[in-house]
Amino acid sequence: MDTISDQTPTIAGVRFQKIGKLYHFDYSQHPDLKPGDFVIVETARGRQMGQVMGFAAAEKDLGEYRAILRPATPRDLVLQHQWEAQQDEALQKCQVLAAQIGGFAEVKFVAAQYNYDGSRLTFLFSAEDKVNTGRLWHELGKAFPAQIEMRQIGPRDIAKLLGGYGACGELRCCSTFLTDFSPISIKMAKAQGISLNPSEITGMCGRLRCCLVYEYEQYAEARKHLPKKNKRIGTPFGEAKVIDVHPLQDAVTVFTEEGRQLVYRDDIIPLDEWNALQKKAKEPCGKHENGDCDCGAQSGKTTKE
Repeated sequence: MDTISDQTPTIAGVRFQKIGKLYHFDYSQHPDLKPGDFVIVETARGRQMGQVMGFAAAEKDLGEYRAILRPATPRDLVLQHQWEAQQDEALQKCQVLAAQIGGFAEVKFVAAQYNYDGSRLTFLFSAEDKVNTGRLWHELGKAFPAQIEMRQIGPRDIAKLLGGYGACGELRCCSTFLTDFSPISIKMAKAQGISLNPSEITGMCGRLRCCLVYEYEQYAEARKHLPKKNKRIGTPFGEAKVIDVHPLQDAVTVFTEEGRQLVYRDDIIPLDEWNALQKKAKEPCGKHENGDCDCGAQSGKTTKE
């Protein structure tokens, strides 16, 4: 996000996690804010501290955006550090209470997150089905002097929280730069010619790999201009059958009498056009006898040099 001219109503983009979504706020009461500054805002989950990442033109009236309450103070930053240091202990206590209460054998408690001043404590957990956390929530409320929230998250969110390395050997995309998860389907793998073996297309989270979406549009667009597999086409090698498609090369592999050949799109001729050209090439030329033929055939007369 770039700084916008003062003549344009602008909003501040605020992020609450290192790799997280941007939320927009009215900062008109604090015009001196700069990217990188920490601010206190009111959200649907209570008062939070976030970091200003930049500024953008407002798409709605400024009154429709929540206003930034104030810049964060050094004391706020120290408080946040102190409460973050207690999150692991809070998670362990939650796990112990869940075991004592029972009924959470299929539930995995992933993280505990305090807001900056410790007034709110959120427990993140995963489970295949919906879980009744009412009794656990009640017990946690007695164990911690904070407002308790229980939030169920999915496999992709868990992978984002835990981090680590993906199958490619690099740090997981979700924990390094992805701020949102795009819908991913098997169709994307098929379009890119990727093996549908689960080990090839499944990420560490057990879901389809996020990277399947990165080049999908390029593959889909390229395939629009190439013949499909098993289609017969005209090529410099004659009529041939397409046995493989290479979208990023803008080419296809065909099978001819000479074997497999790579043919680029500029050299492909639609079969009906190819047949028409072959038919025309076999027809006798009607211009021989007039002496103005340029097809190269002989009229039966000897050409004198």
